Amino acid sequence: MAHRQTDTQQSDPYIMPDHPLARGIARGRTWLTRHYAAWLACLLCGVAGAAVLDDYDAFIDAPMQRETAAITLDYVGGRSDALLRYEDRTYGAIVEASLLGAERLLGLQDSRSVYLLRHLLTHLLFLAGGLGGYALAFRLYRRRGLALVALSLYLLHPRLYAHSFFNSKDLPFLSLFMLALLLLHWAFRRGSVKAFLLCGVGIGALSNARPAGLMLLGAGLVLRTLDGLQADRSARHHIWQTVGALAMAGAVTIYALMPYLWQDPLRRFAESLGLSFELPYTVRQLFRGRYVWGSELPFEYVPVWFAITAPWAMLGFGLLGSAVTVRRGLRQRAALVRNTRLRFEWLLLACCVVPVLAVGSGVTIHSGWRHMYFIVAPFCLLATGGVRALADAARRVGQRAGRAYGLAGVGAGATLA
Repeated sequence: MAHRQTDTQQSDPYIMPDHPLARGIARGRTWLTRHYAAWLACLLCGVAGAAVLDDYDAFIDAPMQRETAAITLDYVGGRSDALLRYEDRTYGAIVEASLLGAERLLGLQDSRSVYLLRHLLTHLLFLAGGLGGYALAFRLYRRRGLALVALSLYLLHPRLYAHSFFNSKDLPFLSLFMLALLLLHWAFRRGSVKAFLLCGVGIGALSNARPAGLMLLGAGLVLRTLDGLQADRSARHHIWQTVGALAMAGAVTIYALMPYLWQDPLRRFAESLGLSFELPYTVRQLFRGRYVWGSELPFEYVPVWFAITAPWAMLGFGLLGSAVTVRRGLRQRAALVRNTRLRFEWLLLACCVVPVLAVGSGVTIHSGWRHMYFIVAPFCLLATGGVRALADAARRVGQRAGRAYGLAGVGAGATLA
């Protein structure tokens, strides 16, 4: 029987039929054709965003962040050792160094062009995070409608949409957090050493942007170790290899992307980690009628801020999805120790709850809840699970599942309006 060539193989004779590149191109074309609605939504958002770039001013921390990037790049290039004495030497500069590199590559000089470029690149990263959330929701629930719900909840958060232009600190971390969640889910489903190496690199880059990314590295190591303890003897050796790959790739990436660690890495890493939990400066913030120091915030500080800034659809569906996740976990405890969707949903819930508990226990934040914006990424996915639970409940009582999607659409439309 003659071998039947695919369209990809016919169009490019230089790609062998079973070549990984051919399979990758085929998968890419499938995603473009099957998931065109997500690409179109992000394209429209990108066009709209480009039209309003100059409606936003510069972020208050932007000059300091550019200075941090410049000092870091000068240290890497051997032009100066000022980084070792710099006040913000423990800050990871992967995002800011990328923005500064793009600025220098284009030869921009005037401040207006510089900040408009920063607005554009930060917003494009925000859109990439939205596509990552769409892909992760589709991998979790295998329904394009639910994946579009996750994308719309992510893109249509009013506070985050505005910050996606001028905030090159907290919004890139949110976007990278969503992409790291996608990488983590992909690695656990793939199960190969290469997949966990790539996942470790991604989480290492995330942790450079903000040490809170270490939460995902720790979670990945714990869950993979749990898999190893349950595996039979034939599979256990491979699982331990993936644990080592994840740990090694994460540690090497953090070390490589943070020049301050290149000398005496253990001591300096402990120093930077300590400063991330207790900032050397703090301010008083007005909360519920009184001023509170940023290091003495009550437990309800983040939940209140989150609730009053989140669209009602995200908040309602997110709380429903969280409740359903907890209920299913209590009923199916055995599934929580295996590599299941339910276990990953509990990981999403932990990514929302643990940072809130950390603030209540004394971790310093300021300027509203912007240091906690990244919890929106897992919360969007939990909200998507809430829509799915509502649709499944409608089917069980003989109603149309589309009513749940319609309710989510109304919420999205109200927020958009």
